[in-house]
Amino acid sequence: MHILVAPQEFKESLTAEEAAGAIARGIATVRPEWTVEELPLADGGPGFLGALARATDGQLRVAETHDALGRGRTAHVLDIAETGTCAVEAAMANGLALIVPTERDTLRASTEGLGELIAAALEGGPRRIVVGVGGSATSDGGSGMARALGAHFRDEAGRDLLPGAAALAELARIDWSPPESLAGVDVVVATDVTNPLVGPQGAAAVFGPQKGASPRDVETIEAALQRYAAVVERSLGVAVAGMPGAGAAGGLAAGLVVFLGGRIMSGFDVVAEAVGLEGRLRGADIVVTGEGSFDGQSGQGKTVGRVRQLAEEAGVPCVVMAGRAEGAAGEVRTLADIEPEREASMRNAARLLEELAGRWAGSVAV
Repeated sequence: MHILVAPQEFKESLTAEEAAGAIARGIATVRPEWTVEELPLADGGPGFLGALARATDGQLRVAETHDALGRGRTAHVLDIAETGTCAVEAAMANGLALIVPTERDTLRASTEGLGELIAAALEGGPRRIVVGVGGSATSDGGSGMARALGAHFRDEAGRDLLPGAAALAELARIDWSPPESLAGVDVVVATDVTNPLVGPQGAAAVFGPQKGASPRDVETIEAALQRYAAVVERSLGVAVAGMPGAGAAGGLAAGLVVFLGGRIMSGFDVVAEAVGLEGRLRGADIVVTGEGSFDGQSGQGKTVGRVRQLAEEAGVPCVVMAGRAEGAAGEVRTLADIEPEREASMRNAARLLEELAGRWAGSVAV
């Protein structure tokens, strides 16, 4: 038996690499005669840069940036000389995982750090920049990203606004002239969602609570992003309010479209093509995928849902291993089956996932 282990991250518990390793160890303990191939995946969120780096001959280089609250940190950009591509991962700058829950501030959090990473990427003169946008702590519509590249967001009195989503409620004018280094550069926005910028399925309503926003914060962010979309359309002539995918990463995708001329693509497709996922699936007897929470959103362009889809098309059985599952169909095993207490499950995710994989392997009829 050849098993392809292809999970994404277990959010706030395990990286995709750690999850793949735990599953592989659990299988090997029970079925040492099986071959297990580890293929950690990502769909634009945390692990995106690592997945591309493993699949290409690209070189990682250090870049200094700031997190969503303005604190300095070190990140990386990936240069893929063969294709003239540079890739960056927004979560390395404005990632939710970089900020402890008690410090999260959806009204003030800024994407400026990503703008700094993009500036570092442009130093290499790439023909294309691929930006993985998932896993953000921000809801500022990408305004911070644009500010780092030279944009000015002004109120009625002509004063520059403060960083963050809440300040956009006072937005009256945007001054923007793209830097010369952006001329002719193809910008790809890699995301795992199709949500618009505003409305019931928009950035504030759907993703705000996941970043720590209270119901009142959600209302504040929604109103600010509505104002932002209106001023963007009036000042720059780009209609992003209802654009599919523009709400990704708190509207960061919208900002990349507006200011960098970005085109939104499936982050999963970007990674899957780079790692040759379809060919690897065809060579497997069973594929094991997984994520922290497997639910209704998982089938909407996210890694686990797409892996299941491709496995089905290839005629390969697929099993999902998740921290928790809600409304799941197909073969799904969860850590909650072993440890029902959520916090304990997250703290001990690696050990529990290894045990879960071993139990599954032992149950497979051969």
